[in-house]
Amino acid sequence: MATRIISAAIAIPVGILIIALNNEIIYYIAMAIFSIAAVYELLVATKYLKNHTISALSLIFTAITPFCFWLKELKQNIRMIYFVFLIALFVVMLFKHEKTRFEQVALTAAISIAIPLALSSIAFIRTVFPEHAIFLIVYTMISVWIGDAGAYFVGTLCGKHKMCPKISPKKTWEGFVGGLVTSAVFAVIMCFAYELIDSMINNGQHTFTVNWLYLTALAVGISVLGVVGDLTASLVKRECSVKDFGNFLPGHGGILDRFDSVLMAAPFAYLMYQLYFPITPIA
Repeated sequence: MATRIISAAIAIPVGILIIALNNEIIYYIAMAIFSIAAVYELLVATKYLKNHTISALSLIFTAITPFCFWLKELKQNIRMIYFVFLIALFVVMLFKHEKTRFEQVALTAAISIAIPLALSSIAFIRTVFPEHAIFLIVYTMISVWIGDAGAYFVGTLCGKHKMCPKISPKKTWEGFVGGLVTSAVFAVIMCFAYELIDSMINNGQHTFTVNWLYLTALAVGISVLGVVGDLTASLVKRECSVKDFGNFLPGHGGILDRFDSVLMAAPFAYLMYQLYFPITPIA
């Protein structure tokens, strides 16, 4: 328990600092670091790290992926960068076919593309919606993590019906519903709190309105995808026979253990903000 508390005491302030600074390059650097750590942990879990050439290509590509969507020069050539990466993997497979199997290459390509792209969605929110980036990012992350916390407490107190006993024995349907309700309640609180902060900063005048109904419904969707991401990670860990993906945060597991529920939720939130932006300025 002491180890978990110490890790949280270090990690939480770092996360708050990254968000509070609200600096675009810091976001992309942070997402690159988290992506490298997450992909590395998955390569270790699958034992694919033993293929040094494939692993090196994977980690290098993972490191540059977030910047491919930020730096104009790279963004203009992003299709070519992805194409070169895939070709490089298959060339390695051809030259080392005795030790390198197709499924190894396919999985490495999939995680090297999917994980940094998913985590970079957080940085994309900062780039596309800079004026309200702090609120949107905090709202997205809290909708995921508070739903997880709500599911844990409700499931512990009154969970009786197992949700996926062979994948995650502790998850219950009661906990799942409790998590959705918790996310929805906190979404309402965050929306009205953001409007209140705006009013306080501007001498009692509102400069925008927040569509709390939309964001409450969205929080439920984010929470559902958070559960899907968490269960998917649990299934992978079971298939790889590991308890945690790593020990980056002692007592809490690896980066992937902390961000597994974000991998599907963050891209979904980013897409939904683009389809309909829930904050309207007051003329």
